[in-house]
Amino acid sequence: MENADTIAAVATPPGRGGIGVVRVSGKGIKSLALKVIGYVPEPRYASLSKFFDEDGQVIDQGIVLFFPAPHSYTGEDVLELQGHGGPAVMNLLLSSCLSAGARMAQPGEFTLRAYLNNKLDLAQAESVADIIDASTSEAARCAVRSLQGEFSDAVHIAVQALTDLRISVEASLDFSEEEIDHAHHADVSHRLKGIQAHLEHVLASARQGSILREGIWIVLIGQPNVGKSSLLNLLAGEEAAIVTEIPGTTRDTIRRTIEIEGVPLHLLDTAGLRETDDAVEKMGIARTRSTLEKANFVLLVMDSRWGVTPADQVILDSLPAGLPVIYVYNKIDLLDERSLARVGKGGSEIYVSAITGAGIETLRQRLLKMAGWQPRSMGEGVFMARQRHLQALTAAREYLENAAELDRGAFQPELLAEELRLAQQALSAITGEFGADDLLGEIFSRFCIGK
Repeated sequence: MENADTIAAVATPPGRGGIGVVRVSGKGIKSLALKVIGYVPEPRYASLSKFFDEDGQVIDQGIVLFFPAPHSYTGEDVLELQGHGGPAVMNLLLSSCLSAGARMAQPGEFTLRAYLNNKLDLAQAESVADIIDASTSEAARCAVRSLQGEFSDAVHIAVQALTDLRISVEASLDFSEEEIDHAHHADVSHRLKGIQAHLEHVLASARQGSILREGIWIVLIGQPNVGKSSLLNLLAGEEAAIVTEIPGTTRDTIRRTIEIEGVPLHLLDTAGLRETDDAVEKMGIARTRSTLEKANFVLLVMDSRWGVTPADQVILDSLPAGLPVIYVYNKIDLLDERSLARVGKGGSEIYVSAITGAGIETLRQRLLKMAGWQPRSMGEGVFMARQRHLQALTAAREYLENAAELDRGAFQPELLAEELRLAQQALSAITGEFGADDLLGEIFSRFCIGK
């Protein structure tokens, strides 16, 4: 793809830093370089240069890198100007590039051009944003594997196998049902089962990657003064919430993201759910109920000395239908020896002390289990997946299941071929071989400018 526009943007985060980078891409790089630095730099060679504004005044001095097409990130001529990372300097340097013929890049436009120029497929392009947004080291490693093409390769294997199977099935359309021998039918069945098994493996890995990318939203609820804030502080490893013995201290939702075995867990401490006349506390309770709508599951925190009280039951009855609940009995450090001996083991009940830390490791492992995380060595074989990837994989699985049903009955190559075509189309949407332009706009509009 050739694009007439030359685009430019600051590629480093806003604010002050030791180094700031302005990235430029397009056909007009050489003429732009003559105006901004006074010469066309040698390809792929770092050189020290002065940067000039449109009046020929020196803005800054830094490193210049030139990557000629097609051997660049975007597949076009790319120029990177690395100067001192002050906001004023970066703005001046960007303005100089715009005056020299470039326009401001749109969010994700550099990566979009890389995709359109076949430098990346769509799944790899999305992984660029996932690397930037990764909230844990494990998520970052997983995103890098997707950028390197591991996810795309797994999808391509399934697409190629489907293509080969479709050729075989559609070739049989020229023959009557009586002329199709049992060996051919058995071969189709065998190959279809192999594709289904491969797709199940890919889907399982993608679901794990989705957990790494999105994290799990966990809401702490319970009556006031049962230790929700203390529990949050202990899990977060910092004093994220104020802890007092006064009921109703937490008036607003407090969010902290923690990492357990590389999985990001978003913990939300909420205002205690109870009847109150305090206007501010009422607002906090209203926000608590709103927060519950997006939770993956909740921790109902209770005082272990009293167990599930009528007030706790009211809270349980008010939860959205089907929302999973872990019962957390706090303050076991206050139990006497007889009561402590009756503390349950396993099930959906966890007994902890937010003061001593007892039971916290059990709680952490239960959170991972509830999230659906299957521990693997350094996330081996896990693909960074988005919701659209999971939807495409699930749709492909359903089409293959329909194909398998047809295959188990009388051999109907027309219907079987159509289900295989739909499965292939669903998988091709993951890498962008099949898809709509509005999908591209939605994906790349979420990228940061400069990437």
